[in-house]
Amino acid sequence: MSNLSPSDLSILVVEPSRTQQKFIAKELAKEEITQVDFADGVQAALQQIGNSVPDLITSAMYYEDGTALELVQQLKSNAAFADIPFMLVSSEHKKEQLEVFRQSGVVAILPKPFTPEHLGTALNTTIDLLSADELELSYFDIKSVRVLVVDDSRMARNFISRVLSNLGIEKITQVTDGSEAIEILGHEMFDLVVTDYNMPEVNGEELTRFIRTQSGQSHIPILMVSSEANDTHLANIEKAGVNALCDKPFESDNVRKILYNLLEGDE
Repeated sequence: MSNLSPSDLSILVVEPSRTQQKFIAKELAKEEITQVDFADGVQAALQQIGNSVPDLITSAMYYEDGTALELVQQLKSNAAFADIPFMLVSSEHKKEQLEVFRQSGVVAILPKPFTPEHLGTALNTTIDLLSADELELSYFDIKSVRVLVVDDSRMARNFISRVLSNLGIEKITQVTDGSEAIEILGHEMFDLVVTDYNMPEVNGEELTRFIRTQSGQSHIPILMVSSEANDTHLANIEKAGVNALCDKPFESDNVRKILYNLLEGDE
């Protein structure tokens, strides 16, 4: 298990409101986090990060000189900063506004104002990302487990792969769409498929139905990653043959439990 605790983390708070800065700092102090820096926009954040790379960035959605999405995209395009965990704090509730952040690989999306429980989950996810904690299995050597990650978002694929790598999984193949997954499943064997639902050509539900009815690997466990909340929609996904569903953002602790059950064969 990780020896890190929240008090070990250094955090950059990107927030244009002084009032919100003070509120977030107060909540972080309750977690004994004292290594906190502040920035009020994209350029100030990039300058701070250039001077000292934080363990976690927590950010509002909008600033005077840009948006959190623009900041995320700039960070993800820079190899030196691409792996910094990023947490959005926003009062936005519209699905289409938040979906791009879910697809970008943020560690958490917190409401404004957030609760201590929301913050605790996000901090624990950050610690999991910063720490390798190998998953111990009875029937598999975790290093030999072959995983196919299917997602049309490069940032989401990389984030999911990072979570899996921290659990000890080394054999990870990434593909960009269900159609590409179908092609590679025709000539490579896998022990697990982790797939997004929303993809342009062949979505996750269609990929699942193909695997279950037309592939030579019909019994492979499938973990579906989805931000969908519609009960009917989720029921259709489960009927297609998905073994487990996981929300975006992809939380390490939840993924650990799901993978243990899937790979150990528990119901």
